[in-house]
Amino acid sequence: MALYLLHESASGYSLFLAHGLDEIGQNTESVQKSVTDLNRFGKVVKLVAFTPFESALDALNQCNAVSEGHMTDELRNFLELTLPKVKEGKKPKFSLGVAEPKIGSHILEETKIPCQSNEFVLELLRGVRLHFDRFIQNLKPGDLEKAQLGLGHSYSRAKVKFNVNRVDNMVIQAIFLLDTLDKDVNSFSMRVREWYSWHFPELVKIINDNYLYAKVAKFIDNKSELSEEHLPGLTDIVGDEDKAKEILEASKSSMGQDLSPIDLINVKQFAQRVMDLAEYRKKLYDYLVTKMNDIAPNLAALIGEMVGARLISHAGSLTNLAKCPSSTLQILGAEKALFRALKTRGNTPKYGLIFHSSFIGRASARNKGRMARYLANKCSIASRIDCFLEKSTTSFGDKLREQVEERLDFYDKGVAPRKNIDMMKSALENVKNKDTEMEVEKATADASVKKSKKKKSKVEAAEDGDVMEEDKPSAVTNGDASEELKSAKKKKKEKRRMEQDSEPEQDQAAENGNGFNADGGSVKKKKKKSKDEDREDLPAASEGKKKKKKSRSTDED
Repeated sequence: MALYLLHESASGYSLFLAHGLDEIGQNTESVQKSVTDLNRFGKVVKLVAFTPFESALDALNQCNAVSEGHMTDELRNFLELTLPKVKEGKKPKFSLGVAEPKIGSHILEETKIPCQSNEFVLELLRGVRLHFDRFIQNLKPGDLEKAQLGLGHSYSRAKVKFNVNRVDNMVIQAIFLLDTLDKDVNSFSMRVREWYSWHFPELVKIINDNYLYAKVAKFIDNKSELSEEHLPGLTDIVGDEDKAKEILEASKSSMGQDLSPIDLINVKQFAQRVMDLAEYRKKLYDYLVTKMNDIAPNLAALIGEMVGARLISHAGSLTNLAKCPSSTLQILGAEKALFRALKTRGNTPKYGLIFHSSFIGRASARNKGRMARYLANKCSIASRIDCFLEKSTTSFGDKLREQVEERLDFYDKGVAPRKNIDMMKSALENVKNKDTEMEVEKATADASVKKSKKKKSKVEAAEDGDVMEEDKPSAVTNGDASEELKSAKKKKKEKRRMEQDSEPEQDQAAENGNGFNADGGSVKKKKKKSKDEDREDLPAASEGKKKKKKSRSTDED
């Protein structure tokens, strides 16, 4: 049976034929020795066909498809054109050797071409990869290396692509930094206490908080200069007037030694650094809370931001945490105790990082293991929802938290909790309701925007009309006169219509009463011609005179 080898390089697909190989000679050790020698390897393996990629983008798409185990249309066309055709109902007399078993199974499903991937095929493909530049003709030195480098960069860049709003790496770094800051702030604050206690030892017993101690130490500076004038400022810092008076009385009878001004300046500077670190720690915690609400909102709603961030950082990423079963998530962070128990055949730990949740602390000693197992189950569900759900919502986390609360009540009081199916259905309904509300709000917002745009266009049009009127001052000044003329013309037209309507009535009255009405009144005749008609008759008369003069001049001639 002939063996064909499919090789995916950075420049294109290539198909090789390995002939003259017997089953006896398929020992991997002998093949490994013969692969390095081009003379021996070239006699066994020969190039059948090669198709280059069209562009760098095409090479990236083909490489991604091969890594995911999918056969593209280009690869299918290449195999169908180059491999020998098989008649229907007969078994093929060849097999295709591939490096990835996934793509081999996909090729077999789609094209019914038998594929194999074993140590012998991998060694032959290693030899093809080693001597690939010798098989391809007209290949310049350095071209293959450039293609490999470019494809490697683009492939790694495409794999590293992520959603900026859902970067779990930022949470991992933030929780690590938060832990180191806690240690540093505690150690530095203890150093401030020891340093300033040489000057004012009584202050340690009065103020217990590290941040507040550094603040008060910076405010007091020299205890001998502390007086009642500083009492209001001290009460603002401490928040209690009695404590401020106690500090003032203790400074008067203090057993501490005096420090030089330079030493006090150094103590103040160090106290300020401790305060800055404590404030930065608060800001970092707020940043971690916001990032957790963006990345894993359901896990944060269920177990809290700090514990959820520790679980993600310990697992390595949110996807790794989602892949973990609940039994692994339950003891995550207690690996040493687990392996020690397995080694000594003792009791395995019941909980790891999940112990810091408030649910474990609220459970009784008898039910702590049960509660840890149940909470780990819900945390695994929440992490999978956060990892694979495209929309960020906290409705699932809230419902899971309600389930844990009901489980606590069940362990303590015996109240039966609700089923998981009902809780998930209610969570889905909440998500759908929120989506509909968002759509309605968007529709109303769009309608209001359209209305505001129309109003703006009307206002702009009115403003443009005012501007046009301002641009034409002559029209504005003569506007009143033109309006008066228009109104006068309208009145004249109305008078004419009235006169025309009254003329037939007057004629009938004259015929009936010889110029008298039935009431005995005489009918007054009105002038038919108005001043405008007289003005129109004047040019007509002048034209007639001109015609008469012309006729006279022609007669005299």
